[in-house]
Amino acid sequence: MKITNGIAFVLLFAGLSACHTAPVRLDNIPLMWKPTSWKSTSELKLPAGALKNILDTKVQFNAFKDVRKNPELVAENNENATPKPVTTRDNVGEFVSAHFRWAFDRAGLTTVDSGGDVFVDGEVRQFFVNETEIYKGQVLLRISVRNRAGKTLWTGAATGTATNFGHSYSAENYYEVFSDSVLNAVSSLLEDADFRTALARKE
Repeated sequence: MKITNGIAFVLLFAGLSACHTAPVRLDNIPLMWKPTSWKSTSELKLPAGALKNILDTKVQFNAFKDVRKNPELVAENNENATPKPVTTRDNVGEFVSAHFRWAFDRAGLTTVDSGGDVFVDGEVRQFFVNETEIYKGQVLLRISVRNRAGKTLWTGAATGTATNFGHSYSAENYYEVFSDSVLNAVSSLLEDADFRTALARKE
């Protein structure tokens, strides 16, 4: 009886140890907004008064389209020979456009649900974090600005990158790099004088 109990204990302990050490696959995780930077407009590298002419422009964001070949794949751990993917069922385009609007609001710009002076559309062409020794994220977008009549006022790219250190294959770290990459794409867009000029052209 003692031997049986001892064997059972050993098997139970081994099972618990295996459960404790086995990495949890990051399949179909929700996209969560966890920026670590860009807490205020003072972090934007813009000339003084750069946003002055567009503060009263009503900017309406349409949900961006995700045109990536594999919309579920958002990251990958490549520390070992066998990559560990990170996937989501969330709509990446909607996630990015919603937080572009969030960032515009934080910058002091005016965003609206309807009745905009200008309309911002976008395509998500890259949204990915590659993890090796560090987390490296990149967001690449194609952005266009239209007026109420539907005329295209500006078209261009917005790119954002971010890096982070931390525990391996961590959802929290992926969230932070996703978020910071998106915010850096917003920053690069607002630094573009032609983009700002397009926002000021309401007619």
